[in-house]
Amino acid sequence: MEKILLIEDNEALRENTAEILALANYEIITAENGKIGVEKAMMTPPDLIVCDIMMPVLDGYGVYQIISNNPELKHIPFIFLSAKSERTDLRKGMEMGADDYITKPFSDVELINAIRTRLEKIKVQQNHSNKAIETWHQIIADLGQKDEMHESLENHDIIEYKKKQTIYAEGQHPNKLYYVESGKIKIYKTSDGGKELITSLLSAGDFFGHIPLLKNSVYEEFAETLEESSIRVIPKKEFEHMITTNQEIALKVIKLLTNNIAEKEQQLVALAYHSLRKRVADALLTLKKKYASSMDEQFSMSISREDLANIAGTATESLIRTLSDFKNEKLIEIKDGKITILDEKKLLNLFN
Repeated sequence: MEKILLIEDNEALRENTAEILALANYEIITAENGKIGVEKAMMTPPDLIVCDIMMPVLDGYGVYQIISNNPELKHIPFIFLSAKSERTDLRKGMEMGADDYITKPFSDVELINAIRTRLEKIKVQQNHSNKAIETWHQIIADLGQKDEMHESLENHDIIEYKKKQTIYAEGQHPNKLYYVESGKIKIYKTSDGGKELITSLLSAGDFFGHIPLLKNSVYEEFAETLEESSIRVIPKKEFEHMITTNQEIALKVIKLLTNNIAEKEQQLVALAYHSLRKRVADALLTLKKKYASSMDEQFSMSISREDLANIAGTATESLIRTLSDFKNEKLIEIKDGKITILDEKKLLNLFN
């Protein structure tokens, strides 16, 4: 029988909710405030926690912070329960990493469905974690195999983003790992003066947002779509559970981080020592490497001159002049805003 910890300071609501859940065939542990709730969770870890927010002694946010920082308890699904239905409160609860948020008054069916959904999802995740070469093993081990990744991620939610829509912003707290199902994404940082530098370009099959999850820190960059994109999201708890319980997956994530560092080092060297022409040529070749369906095809892409300048690490005006030079030299063609690479070999072999 699955065990539910219900933390609620209103005695009548606590007893009524506990009775409903018991009738739904759950074992119920109750606590009248956050402090007692945490103590009971540590004494007898439940399968799921339902917790009110506004409580004496220790509020729901405090309970979640303690639970999520405890290695033995942080993987337990957590549902906030509160009469506060303002968007800011809901956003705070979800940004902290909670699995769900139910506002009072709620129906019996609403609560039971929310609990059942979370418990079933945990069962699926546990079953997946026991398969040595499937799901996350396959996802992390075969980062470039998009078909297998797609198959492994089928049970996760997809969020549709419009062109130039922000996915996350610097300073926000992470609660998801992102996977590009389709579309194009840019990762960028901004200077104090508001200038952008694009540090990564992403396409279908790429993960992103993993570094702040591992560091347990806020985002230090922005993620934004270059075109309409579909993004699958993997909850923070699931990602943390997999890398903390499986050495193979942890090693693969380390490899992913190592590759990211190597790419950033190459970018820093280019910004420091390459000429403007070389940086613009490299930016064009980076676009082809990332977004061409075949390296043998003649590559064309529509991209704003500002974004291309931010990839090359130069001013937009300087980029436009360099593109004009490349066009006159028959290295590229520009038509209706779309840039086509005509002579990849010469771009690649440009002297610094």
